[in-house]
Amino acid sequence: MIVTGGASGLGGETTRALAGAGAQVTIATRNPAAAKAIVEEFPGTTVAALDLADLASVRAFCDQWDGPLDTVVANAGVMALPERQLNAAGWEMQLATNYLGHFALVTGLRAALRSTGRTRSFGPRVVMVSSSAQLLAGFDFDDPHFERRPYDPLIAYAQSKAADTLFTVALSRRWAEDGICANAASPGSIHTNLTRHMDPATLQALGAMDANGYLLTPDYYKTPAQGAATTVLLAAAPMLEGVTGRYFEHNQEAEVVEGGPHTLANGPGAMAGVAEWSVDPAAADRLWEYTLAVTGAVA
Repeated sequence: MIVTGGASGLGGETTRALAGAGAQVTIATRNPAAAKAIVEEFPGTTVAALDLADLASVRAFCDQWDGPLDTVVANAGVMALPERQLNAAGWEMQLATNYLGHFALVTGLRAALRSTGRTRSFGPRVVMVSSSAQLLAGFDFDDPHFERRPYDPLIAYAQSKAADTLFTVALSRRWAEDGICANAASPGSIHTNLTRHMDPATLQALGAMDANGYLLTPDYYKTPAQGAATTVLLAAAPMLEGVTGRYFEHNQEAEVVEGGPHTLANGPGAMAGVAEWSVDPAAADRLWEYTLAVTGAVA
């Protein structure tokens, strides 16, 4: 198994759960030294360098992969970067890291996934770690990199997570003949380093910060281990054999709902379900073709 960003936070707990159950996990991370503690805890775990915002790094990772592969957990990400940042290709950084890099990674590993067959009690899987943020905005095909519209940190993040979910919809249909299942997981609300860029107003709206700037832990917040549970379920549970193209939260398939900015304004209780635009087959096909053209991937 591969877990991107599997050295810390939610990814670290995902790695621990899978490795603890006996899986051979490769942690793909920009900072391999950060995985030292987990490798010491689980000696069978390996580490490889991967920068998802750098296509050369993604291609090198794929080229160096040797042998079959049963699962890719696309967990790594960045969130709510306060200023618009671009990678070397001119892509907005949240979209580049959270979606485009993962698209290039997964499609680059298709042969390895396909060759694994049924090495366990079920076939190969792809798990995209999405977010309830996908309820806030869909994919903007007219201006995905905020070249013309004002940059909004949370909307950029939401777009990337809607894209992650659409990827599973497209992949589940296009790779069905390979026996590869693809699903999206929402870990829920968690205090991790991922949220370090979120502005106080948003955190206060979520009930996760008081008026003095101190973090709060609302009842609906999860620990990182609890947040990883849905990802681990999709990655390893035999009961989900053949389930593909779905979006899960709280270890259950989510209801399809109408998304929109109102979801955040209406409070944490409204941040549930998967937006219609995140599972729209037509949008998924359009995004697939757009991404192939942008990344130069072959899938």
